[in-house]
Amino acid sequence: MTRSSIRSVVVLSLLLAGAPAAFAQDDAELKPAEQDFTLVGLPTALRLPKFGSAFRVTHRFLRPLNEGDFGDLLSDFFGLDSGAQIGLEYRFGIIRNGQIGIHRTSDKTIEFFGQYGLLRQEQFPVDVSILASIDGTNNFHSNDEEEASYSPSLGVILSRTFADWAAFYVEPIWVNNSNPEPKELSDHNDTFMIGLAARIRIRPTVYLVGEVTPRVAGHKPGTNQGSFAIEKRAGGHTFQLNFSNGIGTTRNQIATGAANNDDWYMGFAISRKFF
Repeated sequence: MTRSSIRSVVVLSLLLAGAPAAFAQDDAELKPAEQDFTLVGLPTALRLPKFGSAFRVTHRFLRPLNEGDFGDLLSDFFGLDSGAQIGLEYRFGIIRNGQIGIHRTSDKTIEFFGQYGLLRQEQFPVDVSILASIDGTNNFHSNDEEEASYSPSLGVILSRTFADWAAFYVEPIWVNNSNPEPKELSDHNDTFMIGLAARIRIRPTVYLVGEVTPRVAGHKPGTNQGSFAIEKRAGGHTFQLNFSNGIGTTRNQIATGAANNDDWYMGFAISRKFF
């Protein structure tokens, strides 16, 4: 083998050895276009570093913004003086590319969820993650007064970011037992929906967010839930002001949809990363 051939083999070997590192990313680094784990109700494909964690608080005020005249609404401070459905969420990076978590709402619904990133956009045209969850009412257990209802779900998150300014999402999700009526009285006991969402960065730390979750098959009462929001990132915190035609934040609650497109509710969310 000539010296030139040896040199070529060495160079090629170094390139091949460095190829996996080119795709390796530090999941603790800020991703400006995809800076949080949730849009409004739908999840994003953002990966949580191994042994990292994140916490989120959600509020959905229960007074519709179109209820009463403006003076009456102002006296109630746009619904802030009324009741609210509150959600608390904690997620943990159990393995590289994998995270688990729990989300509880004040109507005593508990959702356990897990998510795993399969493919990165650097390797494939889109980022691909799979997710699974299960909702349980009545604090996830039955008692003498109330029977709990359980709703498992499976889904895929397809996302694509554009530089540091935008991220777009398509999320087909199947939710079982989305119909609270007895099986004998219902034609469909599950819902298949496709989440469509985007996060647009309009300032270095300010974003516009929008999502809609059309139910394309199965149980789909009322109308599809939709939301839009403006949010501000400050270090490891994200502060979001949102507006939705429904108050659902778990997979099954979103699959149940909204009552109509006339009533819109104000809400907010605060998230914090710990890594």
